[in-house]
Amino acid sequence: MTQITASQSHEHETGAVTAEFAIVLPAVLLVLVMVISSIQLTSVQLMLTSAAAEVARLEARGDIGAAQQVLARTLGSETSPTAGSGARRVQRATIGEMLCVTLTAAPLPGPLAGLQATGRGCAAISKASS
Repeated sequence: MTQITASQSHEHETGAVTAEFAIVLPAVLLVLVMVISSIQLTSVQLMLTSAAAEVARLEARGDIGAAQQVLARTLGSETSPTAGSGARRVQRATIGEMLCVTLTAAPLPGPLAGLQATGRGCAAISKASS
């Protein structure tokens, strides 16, 4: 009867550990890339929400020039509602006494690049700016 010692059994397992590592590594990297991309998408959405609220406040009180500066800083130099090819969009809606601004932009390139990030902000319309 042949006895296998502990050192002999570990020698036979080294190939199995390498194969397991080769299978698990791509899955771990994929999860890491998706987590980083999700954080990036969330960051873009927070930036758009903050900018939309600021633009809504400025436009509601009649300060269109400052609102255009915020839009230029946030979305780039083109600030018209049809800027870009659908990648950047500014929508305005008046709901009762509220002015709502919605900003939409494609996030930075990556696995989630096909998703649109959107931020919306509303402000009460100032009676003086009407």
